[in-house]
Amino acid sequence: MTFLLAIIGVLGVSASGPIIAAFPAVPALSMALWRNAIGTAVMAIPVVASDPRSFGRLRRREWGWSTVAAVSLALHFVCFMTSVRMTTVAAATALVCLQAAWIALFQSLRGTKYGWQVGTGVLLAFAGVLVMTGFDIGSGSEALVGDVLALVGGVLAAAYTLAGAKARATMTTGTYTTLCYGMTSIVLLAICLISGSPVWGFDARGWMGILALALFSQVLGHSAFNHLVSSLGPLTVSTLILLEIPGAALLAALFLGQNLPAGTALGLGIILVGLILVVRGQGRMLAPAPTKTG
Repeated sequence: MTFLLAIIGVLGVSASGPIIAAFPAVPALSMALWRNAIGTAVMAIPVVASDPRSFGRLRRREWGWSTVAAVSLALHFVCFMTSVRMTTVAAATALVCLQAAWIALFQSLRGTKYGWQVGTGVLLAFAGVLVMTGFDIGSGSEALVGDVLALVGGVLAAAYTLAGAKARATMTTGTYTTLCYGMTSIVLLAICLISGSPVWGFDARGWMGILALALFSQVLGHSAFNHLVSSLGPLTVSTLILLEIPGAALLAALFLGQNLPAGTALGLGIILVGLILVVRGQGRMLAPAPTKTG
């Protein structure tokens, strides 16, 4: 069951970028709002049916961390989904997936000591960013702005992951995802109203894209990873998320015809190697000592 959920999670999040790029008629903010609103409705049904009082038992700490996660997730979607419309799916996905390096950096600032693998991996990952964005400068200012938005989206994804791990420590998957997606929807609705992005009136094709994004990427992808965090741990899940980079690039090439320039492909490869080193280095540092097992 765990292996199946991992496959579903990878395929779900990998489809996110290509789906967003394939339906440009729906504004990115509107699509972000509806993917979370639909996700909230789907996840709330089993929670309310099985334990309708679960939300009333939540403590202040759980509400607090869920709120931080929700705001971070909302702003992450704003940055990432906008960036996909401005640069390539592969570039946006690779830069967003730098969240593993950002997490390592945040924890280092809080006093966590890492070995050479993490340090080397972070440097490689950011070197890959420089290679990739350097080639996008030649593609125009819009692609470069898209890269920057994706980079910020990765920082926000790291904040979402760290806050979510705190909340999930004492919450079930259904309760957490329903609460987090619901609050994320409220934040995104406010952003849509302030920015003037429409929240209704899309054609049939637009709603098809919204439903595909909500069901595949939000309900299946994000929710599968939220569940796996409690059983596999954040480091293993971070490793699985790295598969989103080649997955999204492959889907974009197959269905959207997006071809990667050699420089972008090189930068993507450097980022992937760096992130693998970061995750492996964290895993070795946090692994229990042999004398304490058994």
